[in-house]
Amino acid sequence: MSYQHIIVDDPRPRVRRITLNRPEKRNALNNRLRGEIFEVLEQADRDPGISISILRGAGPCFSAYDYPHF
Repeated sequence: MSYQHIIVDDPRPRVRRITLNRPEKRNALNNRLRGEIFEVLEQADRDPGISISILRGAGPCFSAYDYPHF
């Protein structure tokens, strides 16, 4: 499956790795990014072949909160 704001791979057996991929925005959590993370984590929970999920951020920051601009 293709995602806009995350990269998903399985670097080792039974390991799912999710990389937040908005380094230009410090991997800020917007609605789309949160939805993609939840979707992949839920899929991993249902997959008996996955025992570990790793969440990391691309670039120098793990994540930041994207405040709504009013």
